[in-house]
Amino acid sequence: MRVLGVDPGLTRCGLGVVDARPGRRVGLVAVGVARSAVDDDVAVRLHAIGTVVEEWLDQHRPDGVALERVFAQHNVRTVMGTAQVSGVVMAAAARRGIPVALHTPSEVKAAVTGSGRADKAQVQQMVARILGLADLPRPADAADALALGICHLWRAGTASGPASTTATRGTAAQRAWAAAEASARRARSAAR
Repeated sequence: MRVLGVDPGLTRCGLGVVDARPGRRVGLVAVGVARSAVDDDVAVRLHAIGTVVEEWLDQHRPDGVALERVFAQHNVRTVMGTAQVSGVVMAAAARRGIPVALHTPSEVKAAVTGSGRADKAQVQQMVARILGLADLPRPADAADALALGICHLWRAGTASGPASTTATRGTAAQRAWAAAEASARRARSAAR
């Protein structure tokens, strides 16, 4: 399975393509950012980001897109730009029949580092370690996109069968993520 991870942003939109490999390993295919000029009109900026995302979708032909779920912040302008870029990405994927999954920042951090409260540096370090990279992926938006792809692949693996839900399988980060996901499912069930 191949996943395009997207960390949506209006100035810098992180892009990372990863492949699932045997033994729940993940391999790097491509990483980068789509940029737009802050002085341009929002429509022009969205078009610039969208064009690059569409090029990546066509070039790398992912089986799925993992997109960071927009969450509330104090800066409404930032949230709006992020939400608009997310819409552009979802529309581009939908035109190609590629499913999109949304992952929260804490879910991604827990999947990759074992802690939903990890900072950007910890995420970069773990992404580099998981992918066997000599250097940290930069900028942080690119590392976050790779982390989204990794999270999505591991989540798909977690849902694949009983062996993957066993606490002794996978890395510490994978086990922590699986435990957090199970806890969230139980909380949702209890709330019903």
